[in-house]
Formats: sequence, C-alpha cells, structure tokens
Amino acid sequence: MNKTININLGGIFFHIDEIAYQKLKRYLDAIRRSLSDDPQGRDEIINDIEHRISELLSERVKDARQVVNESDIEEVTKIMGKPEDYLVDEEIFEDEPIYRKRTTSKKMFRDGEDKFLGGVCAGLAHYIGIQDVIWMRIIWLVIAFGFGVGFLIYPLLWILIPVAETTTEKLQMKGEPVNISNIEKKIREEFNDVSENIKDGVNNVTDQIKKKDIQNKAKSGFQELIDVIAKIITAIFNVFGKFIGAILILISSVMIIIGVLLLLSIGSIGLFDFGGGFNDSSAFIDLPPFMMDSVLPSWLLALFLFFAVAIPFVVLFLLGLKILSNNIKSFSTTTKLSLLGIWIISLLGLGFAGLNFATQTAHNGVYKQTEDLNLVSTDTLNIKMIGDENLSNRKELRRQYNFETVFDNDIKKLYSNRIYVDIKSTDNNTAFVKIRKESQGSNRLTANNDAESIEYEFKLTDSNLNLNGYFLSEYKNKYKNQQIDITVYLPKNSIIFLDKSTKTFLNDIDNVQNIYDRDMPKQYYKMTEKGLECLDCNPAIFGEDYKKKQDEFNLKIDENGINIKVNDKNKKAEVNIDETGITID
Repeated sequence: MNKTININLGGIFFHIDEIAYQKLKRYLDAIRRSLSDDPQGRDEIINDIEHRISELLSERVKDARQVVNESDIEEVTKIMGKPEDYLVDEEIFEDEPIYRKRTTSKKMFRDGEDKFLGGVCAGLAHYIGIQDVIWMRIIWLVIAFGFGVGFLIYPLLWILIPVAETTTEKLQMKGEPVNISNIEKKIREEFNDVSENIKDGVNNVTDQIKKKDIQNKAKSGFQELIDVIAKIITAIFNVFGKFIGAILILISSVMIIIGVLLLLSIGSIGLFDFGGGFNDSSAFIDLPPFMMDSVLPSWLLALFLFFAVAIPFVVLFLLGLKILSNNIKSFSTTTKLSLLGIWIISLLGLGFAGLNFATQTAHNGVYKQTEDLNLVSTDTLNIKMIGDENLSNRKELRRQYNFETVFDNDIKKLYSNRIYVDIKSTDNNTAFVKIRKESQGSNRLTANNDAESIEYEFKLTDSNLNLNGYFLSEYKNKYKNQQIDITVYLPKNSIIFLDKSTKTFLNDIDNVQNIYDRDMPKQYYKMTEKGLECLDCNPAIFGEDYKKKQDEFNLKIDENGINIKVNDKNKKAEVNIDETGITID
C-alpha cells in the first residue's frame, strides 16, 4: 500500500503516489543541478519544464481522482529526456546539445516575435513549413489585392489564433520537441538576445550622448533643423520605397500568373488562336501578326513570347522583394546567365519571326476575272449586295476593314467585307463585270496564288445582279491585306437601280450630278458618256460644282418648249422658244 500526495505542478493539482513523487522530485532536482553552473534563467527553465510535465500528465489523467503512478512518471521522463542524456554544462553548451530527436505535432500560434501586423503570416509560415516568412506575406498580398478576401480573413485569424507566449508554445509553433534541451536552448537564446539588445542600447545611448555633446558645441540651431528635416525626408523615402517594392511585386506577380495561365491555356480553352494548329475555337486574344503563317511552330513562338515578357517581370519581382527585405538573396550567377540566355534567344526568335513576317507581305499579287452579263438592253439592272447569316455574326452588312473568323464546312476561314464596287461605261454592246482580287505574299507568284484562292461569288438572275458583300480566305492570310475590287461595265443609255445595301460598298462612282457615294442608293440612273445620271434624285443631294454649273447655264426642253438661262457673273440672259415665238430677256 502506497501513500498518496497532493502536489501543484505547473498550476495543476495532481494526486500522486509517494514512490512516483520521489522519482519526479529526483528528476527535477537532477535537472536543476545540471543548470547550477549557469543560474541565468534557471528558474524560468525549470518553470517551463514543470508546465510541460503537467501537460503530459494531464493527457494521461482522465479523472481528477486518478492517482499518478510510477509508470506515468517513467513515460513522461522518456518523452522529456533524462538529465544525464544532455550535455548542458557551461563548457559544452557552446555547441549544439546532443539529444534524441522526437517528433511532435505542430500547433497553430501567431508569432509575436516576427510580426509585421499581428504575426499571422509568420505563424502560418511556421505551421506550413515555409522557411522565409516573406513568401507567406506575398501570398497574403496576392490574396488581398487579387481576390479581395484577404482583408476579411486576416483580421479574423488575428482574433481567433492565440499568440505564442510561453517557451513551450513557441516550440510547439515551430514543431520542435518540447523537452529539456529545447526548452533550455530557447530560453538561453532569448536571454542572449535580451543581453545583446541591452548592450547595443547602452552603447547607442552612450554614443548618442557623446555625439550630442560634440554636436551641441559645433552645430547651430539652423543645422539641427536641417538634420531633422533630412531625417523626415529620409523616412518618407523609405516608406515610399517600400510602397514601390510592394507595387513591383504585385504587378510582376500578376503578369507572371497571367502569362503562365495563357501559356497553359493553349489548346484547351482557346484564349490564343493558332489557326487550327492547336484548336478550332475562336479566340478573344489575337496573336501578334508575326506569329501567323510563320516558318517556326506556333507553340515555339508562344514560348518565345512568354519568356521575352515574363523574364523581365521575374527580375522586377526579385527587385521588389529586395526592396522590402534585406534578407532576400540574389539569383546565383548560373541562374542569371541562364535567364539572360533564354531571354536573348527568345528575342532573337521573335526577331526572326518578325523578319519572316515582313517577307511574307513584301510583294503584292493580283488575280483578275471577267464575266459577261446577259442583259436585254431595255431591262433595268438592279444591283444588290448580299451577305451570309449562316457564316457571319455581324448585325449589318457593310464594308469593314477587320476580319471575322468563321467555319465553312467545319474549316476555319476568314470572313471579310473589304469589297469596293465601281460602275463605269463601256463601248461594248453587252454589260460585264470585272473582279480584281488582291493579296500580299513573300514573292509575286505566292501573292498571285493567294489572291486567286480568295473565294468570291455573284449571281445574275433575270435583271437582278446580286454581289456577295463578303469573301472567304484561308486563315493564315489574315495579315496579307486582301481585298476585292468589283467594276460593273454598262453600255450607254443603260438604266440601273442601286439597292440600299450598296451604300457602304460604292467607291467613288463617276456621276453627272457629283452625288456622294453614300447618297446614291435607292435611286435610278442612266449611263452616259460622263457617267451615271440620276433620273429621280432630289436636287438637294447634288454636288456644289454641279449646282454652280447649272446656275451658269441651264437648258430645259419639255412639251412647253425650250428655255435657256445664261448667268455670266453679273450678266444674265434668258431665251424662251414656244408656240408664240422667241422671247429674249
């Protein structure tokens, strides 16, 4: 039968039998003796050890009436380590203590010793295992400014996560075993830091006092004012520099992330459009012109473009880190030379692609075709532009300079409205149409072939001439400046009607009344030697030159007779010939 004893260990009451008590007492006395040569912090070390032992015993004692026995003490001392297993005397303490490592689980605390605001980032860095807390702070910056939720989560964690105050909590925060050696080591480090800070503070104060005595004798009040202003300006520039560093980190990290996402998206979600080389979906980010129809693979040009843009931002990212923290190391010489080499190669590759693109558009090519229009001379020719709603998504049919990507029988093609329509007279007895297709190429033969490959159609049904308001071309020809010129040749005295759909496609058509192209549709015209003459136009749309000529000489012949008006500057004359005779005014 063993006697039980009530003890207070680390602020917690335990029932312990006498043998276990004696064993625990000898254990703590042995630890105290091992620290007797260095009394600095000894009481705090013993206090932390007692707190840790009480935590371990509390885990084993589930009931307040349960008695701590000898086996419980043996198990705790195995975890804490025996005093004789540690070399803690003063001579050997200069080196790292030798002890058996024992794994322990980490606990989440805020680090109050390495904090910028509340120590949340430092605590998370310890918990996750990130060595340099600056990376965790950068992650929080990205979360805060990139997604906006960081401003809400950080204060919440600041409130919920406790700060590591005791030595045991600090060791648990870093995942280090809470045993005698680590507790003693941690406390000694803290005492050393305090001692160094006190020494530095005393030295600084002494130096300041000495300097102050000397400066007070040498400096005037004006000089002291300048010194204060200089310190304020220096502080402002330091804060501004930190802000610039944060901005550099934010911008460069966002650009690098965007570049990586765009590069990874090739062939998946169609952000980049490689003309079917990777995918067949339309892209909302156009490739640079030099990446079209290049001799280099599209994926290689994409890598060149990524490295050419991303590497400078990587350098800016590192610069921002160095501005914020002096502990950031620069890239090694090997890394610097490697990045420089990749960047130069990327620039050379893009330069070669640019030169190749320049040669792809160095020559102009033309392909011409002529088609007769079988019209009866008494017919009125109706000219109309038509589109294809199954191909194009555009709301209205009009001449445009940009292209649209469409699929014709599941083949990716370019849909263009760069079509120019002109109407001229001919001495032939029959009407005909000339179609001139233009394109650019690396040489004249290639340019001519590309021009010939342009797909264009028109149709004459009865007296209706339907001209396509678009043409199709291969996707690789996107930047080869392709267009079509259509000229309709009509015999003299032919009558035509221009549909309203021709409004934006008409191109400087010669007409007697000098009517602008945009005002010509929805009117009837007669072909004359001088061009088209409007038969039913409102005189308000006539050109000013025509109106001026009409004011100078006007001849009118109708069923009432002949009327001639002449206006030569300030002299006017009018002649009327009718059934009553000739009247001159």
